[in-house]
Amino acid sequence: MYLCPLIIHLYMGTDKITEQPSRFDHLEQMSVVELLRHINEEDCRVADSVRRAIPQVEALVKAVEQRMKEGGRLFYIGAGTSGRLGVLDASELPPTFGVPDTKVIGIIAGGDEALRHAVERAEDISEQGWKDLQVHHPTALDTVLGIAASGTTPYVIGAVKRASENGLLTGCITSNPNTPLAKAVDFPIETIVGPEFLTGSSRMKSGTAQKMVLNMISTTLMIRMGRVQGNRMVNMQLTNAKLVDRGTRMLQDMLGLSYEEAQQRLLEAGSVNSACSPKRKK
Repeated sequence: MYLCPLIIHLYMGTDKITEQPSRFDHLEQMSVVELLRHINEEDCRVADSVRRAIPQVEALVKAVEQRMKEGGRLFYIGAGTSGRLGVLDASELPPTFGVPDTKVIGIIAGGDEALRHAVERAEDISEQGWKDLQVHHPTALDTVLGIAASGTTPYVIGAVKRASENGLLTGCITSNPNTPLAKAVDFPIETIVGPEFLTGSSRMKSGTAQKMVLNMISTTLMIRMGRVQGNRMVNMQLTNAKLVDRGTRMLQDMLGLSYEEAQQRLLEAGSVNSACSPKRKK
């Protein structure tokens, strides 16, 4: 099928910041240390872009917190790198904070196969995102957070639009300003990191910004939901020797027990939080 140059231009989004040429050129002529230094220079810009978006992140977190305390869930939905980062963040919350894996759920275009292998054109189907959400029977207490560096991914835009129509709270993370995705949600988060070191490779700075924002959102929510005590992960799952040792040392510090006493108490209780509950204190 023939596409005229104008249509190609609009479709590819060459006006997007994420598609603009890198500030660096002739990369293949650079030494290893030059490449590493320049990538690091670009990465240093990411934290500032995330800092500028903190008011947007705050607004989203406050809205999600209220709904989660009433039993709502948080869904991340994205394609490619964005989808993988959402699934990654969601999958780390049960072992870190001891929450059920049904509380924060990551959905990626193309399904689990897309976590390791590209699923062609999966992100171009605007109706599929909402269909994928239906498996989890979403309710009006839930939140859908669309993740797309470009802000134009049909799969993600279609999902948040349908979610909004059905009364769900919606938000997004994108690396371009005033995108169709941002305009379709209640709480847009725009981390404007600038052109990528490798032109168009949004797995780099945009992906780093997404990971940082997801860390901020999920960690803050878990703290606000009472899953942290002081600065400790008292509800972490004891899935390996390192975590058992960490939990044991927490109990030593918190209760003044010997290592052996603390470990026995931890293993009997199943978590630091349970081991510290008033019913178990001697």
